Order: sequence, then C-alpha cells, then structure tokens
Amino acid sequence: MKKLFAIALVVCILMAGCTDTKSRSTGVYMLLDTSGTYAVELKKAQLILNYLLGVLAPGDTLAVARIDTGSFSEKDIVAKVTFDERPSVANNQKRAFMQQLETFVTSVKGSPYTDISGGILQAIEYLNEAESGKKYILIFSDLKEELAKGYKRDIPFQLPDYNVIALNVTKLRGDNMDPKEYLTRVDDWRSKVEKGGGEWGMINDLERLDNIFAN
Repeated sequence: MKKLFAIALVVCILMAGCTDTKSRSTGVYMLLDTSGTYAVELKKAQLILNYLLGVLAPGDTLAVARIDTGSFSEKDIVAKVTFDERPSVANNQKRAFMQQLETFVTSVKGSPYTDISGGILQAIEYLNEAESGKKYILIFSDLKEELAKGYKRDIPFQLPDYNVIALNVTKLRGDNMDPKEYLTRVDDWRSKVEKGGGEWGMINDLERLDNIFAN
C-alpha cells in the first residue's frame, strides 16, 4: 500500500510539474497578409520573427501562417515549432524555422482576397490545442479584409486570455484621402477582439517590438 501511495504521489508531482510548465509557456501565432497590396511588406515580417526567435523560451510555441482567400485551414500554416528544452536542439529548430520562412517569403504569390477572420479562427484553434499559458495572435496586415463570394465569417471570436496585436498596419491610398477609413478599420478589429474577451494592441514602429509581450 505504501509503495502504491508513493507511486501515486510521484505521478501527481510529475503531472503538476507538466501543468505548471504549460501554464508558464507562451504561444505565438503570427498571421502574414499575402494580398496583392501588402505582399511587398513581407520582408519586414522576418525582422519580427528574428525578434520572436530570440525571446521565446524552451517549451514555447511559435507558428506562422498566411492570410489568403480562405485562411481557416491548417494548410496555410507556413512553419510551426515548440522549442525543445535542449539548447542545441532549440537552435537547430530556430534555424530550420527561419529557412522555412525565407523560402515562403521569396516564393509567395499574392492573394486576391484577404480572409483575416478565418486566420484568427485558425489561430485560436491552434493555440488552444497547444495549451499555452499566454496566448498571442500577431496580425501582420493593413487590416483590410476582403472575402471571396460565398465565404461567411459572422462568427464571434472566443478570445479570453488572448492578446491580439496588429503589426505594421500600413495606410491605404484611400486612408490618406480620408483618415476616418483607417481609424474605423482599426477600431472595428479592436471591437471584435474586445467583444470576444481579448486584449487588443497595435505596433507600427518595428523598433518597439519589445512591447509585444508588455501584457
């Protein structure tokens, strides 16, 4: 009986340790806009990924996916990784990750439509499955959503414990003529995120990337 109790105690301790590791881990899902008007900005995304690879720790999860015509799909994930506890293995993972991204950026074709909502829904599904303690969805886009005929995205986001951060939100030609278009577009996304229980943020100055994990 004592032996069984001791084994059960060890199992409980190990399970608690795993749970604690999960709760302290960070999950980041980064969406890359590949629409025709924005694909030229993708080189800047590599700067952001370099930063993320430098600050994320063992046990953290990082995934990058494209925003295209229909983004609610695992097929749009360009690269994904959960970093190993062993530094040498983690370094190899980081090199492989950057190589995958470099290949994507140099070969990507612009998409005629921009399904940002589908990308966010896929990000939520992915990070919930990863069970990361802190969850971040980064949206590298001008935030102009254009859906192809037949695509429906009238689903409220479920974002408790999520931080959603828009990066490099460039201004479109019409925004310069009427700034209200830009302000309304940003405010609409903020409202969707906050109604879903998430925290909203925006970083346009890529020299301030340390603000990503400010919350």
